[in-house]
Amino acid sequence: MDISEKNFEAQIEHVLRNGNGYQKRLTEQYDAELCLIPDDVMDFVLATQPEEWTKLTKVYGSDARKKFLIRLSSEIEKRGTLDVLRKGIKDVGAKIRLVFFRPVSGLNDAAQTLYAANIFSIVRQLYFSQRDRKSLDLAIFLNGLPIFTAELKNHFTGQTVQNAIRQYRKDRDPREPLFLFGRCLAHFAVDPDLVYVCSHLRGEKSVFLPFNKGRNGGAGNPPVWDNFATHYLWDDLWMKDSLLNLLDQFTHVIEIEDDKGKPTGEKRLLFPRYHQLDTVRRLTAHAREHGSGQRYLIQHSAGSGKSNSIAWLAHQLATLHDANDRRVFDSVIVITDRRILDRQLQATVRQFEQVLGTVENIDTTSRQLKEALQNGKQIIVTTLQKFPVIVKEIGTLPGTRFAVIIDEAHSSQGGDSVRDLKTTLNVKSLEDAESQESGGDRDYEDMLNEQAESRKFHANMSVFAFTAATKQA
Repeated sequence: MDISEKNFEAQIEHVLRNGNGYQKRLTEQYDAELCLIPDDVMDFVLATQPEEWTKLTKVYGSDARKKFLIRLSSEIEKRGTLDVLRKGIKDVGAKIRLVFFRPVSGLNDAAQTLYAANIFSIVRQLYFSQRDRKSLDLAIFLNGLPIFTAELKNHFTGQTVQNAIRQYRKDRDPREPLFLFGRCLAHFAVDPDLVYVCSHLRGEKSVFLPFNKGRNGGAGNPPVWDNFATHYLWDDLWMKDSLLNLLDQFTHVIEIEDDKGKPTGEKRLLFPRYHQLDTVRRLTAHAREHGSGQRYLIQHSAGSGKSNSIAWLAHQLATLHDANDRRVFDSVIVITDRRILDRQLQATVRQFEQVLGTVENIDTTSRQLKEALQNGKQIIVTTLQKFPVIVKEIGTLPGTRFAVIIDEAHSSQGGDSVRDLKTTLNVKSLEDAESQESGGDRDYEDMLNEQAESRKFHANMSVFAFTAATKQA
């Protein structure tokens, strides 16, 4: 295998163009002032929304293209690329969409056609600045809008991923239009062995997080005998379906809150790490194939973004359809073991909400929870203390399918919350629960297994239990 940096780029380009229909674009086709590939933008809009474009031409005449591109660039600068992709832009009575995400159901042929019309393009050696001739190794565009950039290094030529990170921090001016917050959604530092990603370039303060699969229970990536160890980045993540799913379901701009839950005015672009992306995708794929009535235990170490993984999973299970285009779950219930509803988890789940009213936080009475279950609320966030109500109600609604996501399956086993849970899981009495509690080695996993054996999980309920440390068998 040719190990030169040039061939590293060429391999990525080859896979994206020949394996997944990306278009090759030259840096001359990029407008550094607008931060767009104008021809791609126009090709997409004219192919998918000719009626809306006609509305613009009736007002702007021959200046329609120029005025629209300026307006688009301005809206991206104000609102960010992600918001423009999700909501489109409005101008003189026309609403123009800049992407068509995969519809949750496959029943609409027109929606599938529009989804297939998205234009993906790759530019190598992108000259991004109007002030100098600095260039990026690689950039990916969706319908003419910049999505990702990448700096590629090869340790066989004396450079590694750390050189790429230093290049972003020291040699990429964050005031450049392309690098402003929200304009480009992620910046990748890549070598044949490792990947790191940053969602907001801030010079020396830029935070790059590992985006690796893990190796033998630790950091890094497993070796691949006939390919680069980091090939999953372009062979999987940057594939069309994967990339659109990543932008639609996983990438979010969130408001930073203080310790009291009040907005600070600061925003953060949230981009998943590999383990989060992989976990949620594997769980939803299995649930899509096997339906309700399943049990899952997910080990998710402390400090690795468990709340985000739970929120991503909850929202995707809420809209999940099976191969027959039938919804897999009617409601998703997120349970935390805190007596007072966990502010971080509650805020995270709600901030991922794209349709207002999707999330219902149950922080008062069990009656509120019962009504939410009976009314078929899409996502319900509640506490462990109300778990008995959940199990009872699920048993009385056999035609409704539920996904129950449990936060911290192996948390502290003391207090009334455990007694409530153990009573729910068919412990004969509180005295029995107390004696079992003093057994020392019993934990939430034991009780979930006991539930399965003694009264069987309801066939209309799947349980997804997240824990920071699993017991060894």
